[in-house]
Amino acid sequence: MILVNRGYWCSFCAEQLQTFSEGSYDLWFNDDVTVLPVVTSELPKLVEMRDRFDLDFQLLADPEGEVAEQYSGTQETSHGLTGVAGTYVVDTDGAIRYEQVADHPADRTYGNFVRYFIRNDFADPFGGD
Repeated sequence: MILVNRGYWCSFCAEQLQTFSEGSYDLWFNDDVTVLPVVTSELPKLVEMRDRFDLDFQLLADPEGEVAEQYSGTQETSHGLTGVAGTYVVDTDGAIRYEQVADHPADRTYGNFVRYFIRNDFADPFGGD
């Protein structure tokens, strides 16, 4: 699964990452799912972010937005180039089974929803579309 985040400075990103950090071991151990957070910031800033928020996984530095551009895209903001926040569940065949691209920086999918989505055979566990 891939998470695209705007940057080390984004509080909405940090909140989302914490929800996935708390469940990443469970997803890996029980469902063979690896959480790959992609952040459009330089590596030293990601280390600072990881340590400040006590995240239990590594963050992929994507300062040029190359990975973000392949998924949700990038945009120029007051912080420079940032990724458009997006959440993707990619199955073992490479097919995207879930995609949520933020219409607003606070618009996020959180870890427990994805865990239930995967365990519900890639269907909305709450019966939505």
